[in-house]
Amino acid sequence: MPKLMRIPSLLFIIPAIIFSCTAESKKKGVKPGIWRGILNVQGNELPVNFEVIQESDLRVYLINAEERIELDEVRIEGDSVFIPMHIFDTDIKALIQGDRLVGVWTKNYEKDYVVPFEAVYGTSYRFVPSKKAPESFDGTWRVTFIHHEDGDTTESVGIFSQSGTKVTGTFLNPKGDYRYLEGTVDSNTMQLSTFDGGHAFLFTAQKTTEDQLSGDFWSGSHWHETWTAVKDENAMLPDADSLTFIKEGYDGLTFSFPDLNGNPVSPEDFRGKVLIVQIFGTWCPNCMDETKFLKQWYEENHTRGVEVLGLAYEAKDDFEYARDRVLKMKEKWDIPYNFVIAGTKDKKEAAKTLPMLNHVLAFPTTIFMDRNGDVQRIHTGFTGPGTGHYYEQFVKEFNETVDELLIEDL
Repeated sequence: MPKLMRIPSLLFIIPAIIFSCTAESKKKGVKPGIWRGILNVQGNELPVNFEVIQESDLRVYLINAEERIELDEVRIEGDSVFIPMHIFDTDIKALIQGDRLVGVWTKNYEKDYVVPFEAVYGTSYRFVPSKKAPESFDGTWRVTFIHHEDGDTTESVGIFSQSGTKVTGTFLNPKGDYRYLEGTVDSNTMQLSTFDGGHAFLFTAQKTTEDQLSGDFWSGSHWHETWTAVKDENAMLPDADSLTFIKEGYDGLTFSFPDLNGNPVSPEDFRGKVLIVQIFGTWCPNCMDETKFLKQWYEENHTRGVEVLGLAYEAKDDFEYARDRVLKMKEKWDIPYNFVIAGTKDKKEAAKTLPMLNHVLAFPTTIFMDRNGDVQRIHTGFTGPGTGHYYEQFVKEFNETVDELLIEDL
């Protein structure tokens, strides 16, 4: 079980002093190289690996398995470092103490969402290595997550690849996946973590029998679930195309939302073209995985008579705030397709903006419309690149759907 991290109480008593940059402060730098960070997630140590590179400017790369996330807005002010988390409205602020950083990770759009953070230079491992012989967690598992407060359950699929004591993998559920997880096996215990700037996930599990697991899942400052798993190479999720649909009494998808310039946009504006509608939010890591996929796909396919429209549901009910978040993402990643501001990330409120849908179950959700404006497919969630062949299958089915819509007669 992860140990409780000791965080200086000063961080909570006088944070303004910790991060002040006075004229007398001697300007410091963050050492280039590998660092190992720790986020204190509800009293548990969630390890974070990152690399600092100093060339023409200072950059940080978050490392999760084979993923490297570039953070290119890092700045030093006096004795502190400020690390904005790319397109997410979150950041790390830390006091520089030679080979150590001490500070906090903050979600700026949520009230009092502050997670203690510290890091040590020159340490490359994720979890503390063990010399105990590891049991095998390799393979596919049928998983049930249980929320510790209300008892709600979520059926999922765990996929793990193990080499010695090192393990990578992810969980898939009806709403998406938990992206790139990386960790270690210590005897009969597995630990996995990921930190992408938007979400911080920590998983632990113990083998209760050869084919059964029992564990915990902590997310950020407050979310906690327990989980159980049974080895099952044929484990599957519900059909992602059956979970969200047009309700009886509605003809199809209709809306009018303002674009980033405040001009109204509706599906009628795209009549005569195949339209892919992306329900997403810039706060959502799975949505960002899908956005990167759609960017490349659109660049390669839009001349065939297809358009993509992103419906942004942001963290605040404030058009200016939402537009700025979407505009930052669009400019930073050079995304060529169009976006509108549709509402907030509250799923019940989001569903009110699209009353023809039975619900908004997940961010992202992708809606495929033919040239006549009729909805032909609604896909809930997104299986991203961290899921391996599941992602490859998604891409294959995505292309097949669009190909079929493009060859249909008007």
